Amino acid sequence: MKCTKFVALFAVALLAAAVMVGCKKKPQNVTPLPSAYTTKPGGEEPSRAKLPEGPTLPVETGGGAKATAVPVEPGGLAPTPGDFGSDKWDEDRAKFADKTVYFDFDKSNLKSSETPKLDAVADAMRTLTANALRVEGHCDERGTEEYNRALGERRALAIREYLVMKGMNSALIDTISFGENKPVDPGHNETAWAKNRRGELILLVPKAK
Repeated sequence: MKCTKFVALFAVALLAAAVMVGCKKKPQNVTPLPSAYTTKPGGEEPSRAKLPEGPTLPVETGGGAKATAVPVEPGGLAPTPGDFGSDKWDEDRAKFADKTVYFDFDKSNLKSSETPKLDAVADAMRTLTANALRVEGHCDERGTEEYNRALGERRALAIREYLVMKGMNSALIDTISFGENKPVDPGHNETAWAKNRRGELILLVPKAK
């Protein structure tokens, strides 16, 4: 008898769980996040897995500028493409703190008012030949967590593509999305949200041997 009651209670619990899952609202048009670096056939440099909907750059390429390898000065340490572990690099968050890029609501395309910041970063990186760069994508609190992670990644990739177009080696730019999880302003209004829709650029410095 006790066994029968236990089975009945278990069945009711399963049914309730199924109803809750079925009622959960699913985010629309969520772009899958790239999970790892992929190596192209022929031994080309590794790159992020490409998103189905790539970021749109609001600039003219002038016939299609190609990325060039970043030279290493004599005695400099050549960064290892695609290897951005904390055991290899230290973060310098102050270097480009004033070059944070801001985005419109639910957008990942770069605004023309923000590209001069990236031009300055690209110019600086030409002299920092032993360094790499990390781009962090962030969102405001609106939208589901999964959607905002994907949007944050698209924003980071938009910045990365612009820097590559400006001559940076794509293998020396890491991207990561924090979605809505790291707001700079905890407010719940447009002033706070505008600050949180951003892409931050962090200089990666090789650890001393």
